[in-house]
Amino acid sequence: MALRFGTYTEIQCPKGGDHAELMNDVVRLAEHADERGYEVFTTLEHPFFEQFAINPNPLALFCTLAQRTKNLRFRALCHTLPLHNPMILAGEIAQADILTGGRLECGIGRGHAWLNEPANIVLEENQERYVEALDILLKAWTEDRFSYSGKYYQVKDLSVVPKPIQKPYPKIFQVGTSMKWFGRAAEEGWGVCVGGPAPSIVFKEPAEFYLDACKTAGTDPTLGYIKAIYLDEDEDRAIRDAKEAVQNFIAFNVSPMDSLGRTSPEEKQRLIDAGYAFYAAEEFPNLRNLTYEQLLDAEIVLVGTPEKVGQQLLNLWKDFSFHELIIMSYYGGIDLWRAMKTQELFS
Repeated sequence: MALRFGTYTEIQCPKGGDHAELMNDVVRLAEHADERGYEVFTTLEHPFFEQFAINPNPLALFCTLAQRTKNLRFRALCHTLPLHNPMILAGEIAQADILTGGRLECGIGRGHAWLNEPANIVLEENQERYVEALDILLKAWTEDRFSYSGKYYQVKDLSVVPKPIQKPYPKIFQVGTSMKWFGRAAEEGWGVCVGGPAPSIVFKEPAEFYLDACKTAGTDPTLGYIKAIYLDEDEDRAIRDAKEAVQNFIAFNVSPMDSLGRTSPEEKQRLIDAGYAFYAAEEFPNLRNLTYEQLLDAEIVLVGTPEKVGQQLLNLWKDFSFHELIIMSYYGGIDLWRAMKTQELFS
């Protein structure tokens, strides 16, 4: 299977930033990626916490981009299923599949822990809601009429329309680091995406588990890896010019953690019991305490010339055997032209 290349943006917004201008910049960035031969444009669904992301409706963005691009495929990483009425979401995804001309892919996940309570979802219900919502999506896409009797959703003889034009449905990608969900992805022949603002070792075990599970299940794996980079022809200039954006990238990613409390052992245990042990640990919030030089040394963001960063990415590929490399160039309030330059140099 040939290695596929794509881009990812969280659409991070510095405080006081112009939301409309930022969204239009993302559209232009995607157009540029399409022109330069990238194959997939990915973003996330995230309705709260401005600095982390301003993207509650990725399907609307994808339908806009489909009118302005020729080759890109589009994928949310991810649709946070517990936040949705799955009977409605199934039809919305199918409609977007039609309007993008079958260029849609579907990332699924439980989402960040901090999204639940602002959306009026009880944290402890997240895992069960996720399983039920996923079951309903699959039924809605593949059955003319269906019934479902779950703890949170009850459906009787329902027909969800429209149906997606990709059969049986757009390719599904499981997002996260939980091997609990990666096992099903392997069995079903779905893809998996890992990576983000953390040392690569964090993603090694779940990635290997997925690849091994695909071998056991006899399915073809699609492992995607997301990595933030910054490129310039001059090494010293790259390191100098990337500093503010890289530091903001980490600070903006960590900032919603403060909304979770986590000030007592009881609050941390609640996160663990809800299946969010990652958010109860200190490794992720402690990233904001690292210096810029430490972030670069740990290769949490790769900064430098195309030759240097290219070798780092090649080493990463040798270690993970991923099938997709998805780069982040637009983060932390970086200038649009700098993100485009990174995309240009990488291509």
